[in-house]
Amino acid sequence: MIEIIAIDTPSLGDRSYLVEDGETAFVVDPQRDIDRVLDLAHVRGLRITDVFETHIHNDYVTGGLALARVTGATYHVNAADPVSFARAPIEDGNVIDVGPHMHVRALATPGHTFTHLSYVLEVLGRVPAVFTGGSLLYGSTGRPDLLGRAHTGELVKRQYASAHRLAAVLPDDARVYPAHGFGSFCSATPSDAGQSTIGREKQVNPVLTQQEHDYVDALLAGLDAYPAYYAHMGPANRVGPDAPDLAEPKTADPAELRSRIEAGEWVVDLRSRTAFAARHVAGTLNFGADGSFATYLGWLIPWGTPLSLLGDTAAQVADAQRELVRIGIDRVEAAATGTPEAWSGAARLGSFPRADFSELAMVRHHRPVTILDVRRNLEWTQNHIDGALHIPLHELLDRLGEVPVGEVWVHCQAGYRASIAASVLAAAGHQVVAVDDEFDRAASAGLPVTAG
Repeated sequence: MIEIIAIDTPSLGDRSYLVEDGETAFVVDPQRDIDRVLDLAHVRGLRITDVFETHIHNDYVTGGLALARVTGATYHVNAADPVSFARAPIEDGNVIDVGPHMHVRALATPGHTFTHLSYVLEVLGRVPAVFTGGSLLYGSTGRPDLLGRAHTGELVKRQYASAHRLAAVLPDDARVYPAHGFGSFCSATPSDAGQSTIGREKQVNPVLTQQEHDYVDALLAGLDAYPAYYAHMGPANRVGPDAPDLAEPKTADPAELRSRIEAGEWVVDLRSRTAFAARHVAGTLNFGADGSFATYLGWLIPWGTPLSLLGDTAAQVADAQRELVRIGIDRVEAAATGTPEAWSGAARLGSFPRADFSELAMVRHHRPVTILDVRRNLEWTQNHIDGALHIPLHELLDRLGEVPVGEVWVHCQAGYRASIAASVLAAAGHQVVAVDDEFDRAASAGLPVTAG
C-alpha cells in the first residue's frame, strides 16, 4: 500500500508531502521545520531515502538540505539550478527508484521558475500521481512574475505549455499534488479546492480551458503585489539553509522592552486584535498569531530589524518563532509572556477604539474623518469607499507622511490588516480607529461604495 501524506503549512498556503510504502519514504518540498517530517516518519517506522525539490522556492526557506543531512537521504535538485551545496542533480526524464515499489519520474515544467520540475509517482498497478510544486495548481497555476518583470512574459507562456504537457502525458484520473495554492501568494489566483485530478483540471483550470492568449492576458491582469520577503528566499535556498534553531528566546523585562522600542527595534504583540486594541504597550505593533502572522510581518519589517515577541503564553511565542524561521527570520532577540501590565512596568498603556462600518457611516454625518483603506490594489480597484485614502498595508511604513493628522478610521477586507495598520499608526502618534468588519457590509451600512 502506497500512502501520500500532506503536511500542511496553512499560514503560508503551502503543502509538503511524505510518500511511503510501509518501510521506505520520500519527501517533496519540505518546509524549514523538518521536525514535523521526522516525527511522522518515526511514528510510522519509515526510512526516508530521497528528498525532491520541485523548484528553488520563493515563498519559504526549504528544509530539504537539512532533512537530507539528518536522514542520509539523497537530495534531488534540478541539475540546472545554481546551488552552492552538494546535491544529486536531476533533470527531465530521469527516473528515481525509491524502495522496491515506487518510481519517481522528473518532468520539466517551467513557468513558475525556469528550472521547475514536476515529479510523477509511478507504481505498478496504481494510477500515477503528480507532484506539481508551483506549476499546475488547483484551478490555477503558480505565478510567473517572481523572478522579475523582465522574465514574466516568457515564463507565463512556459507555464501554459507546462500545464498542457502534464495534461497530455498523464491520465485523467491522476491525482494532482501541488506545493502552493492554499492561500499562498505564489498562486496566480485563489482557489479553495482541497484535492483534484488531471481530468478535473481540464474542466475547471483556465490554463487548460482557455486559449493561450486569453490565459496569458487574464493572468497578467490579475497579478498583484507579493510579500517583500520573497526577495530573500531564493538566495537563501540556493546557498542551502541549515535546520532552524527553535530554542526559547531570552525573557525581557519592561525596561528592556522599552529600550528596544525607543531604539527603533520591533516589539510585536501576538495577541488578538481585540485584546491589542483594548490595551497594549505603547509603541508595540500588533501582528496577531490568529491570522497570517508571518506573511505580513515578513512583508512589512525592514529586513534585519531586531525583533522581540510578546504573547499570551510561551506556546504562542514558540508557534510564532516557528512561523518566522520558515521565512528566514531566524533570530528573536527577546520575548515576554503574560499581560500588557506586566510588560509595561510604570509606563503608560496604549489603546484605540474598534468599530464597524455602520458606526463609520454614522460618524461621517457628524464630523470629518479620514478613511484609510489598506487593501491591495486589485481589491481597491474592484470597489472602495468613495473619498477614502488608499495606501496598501505593505506601503504604509514608507507613506506614513501621506496620512493626514486628525482622526483616522482604517479598514481592510476583514479586520486583520486594519489592526496591523492601526498599530503602526498609533505607534506613530495618530488618533486611530480600527474598523473590525467585513468590507462587504460597507455599502449596506450606508457608505458610498464605488468601483474603478
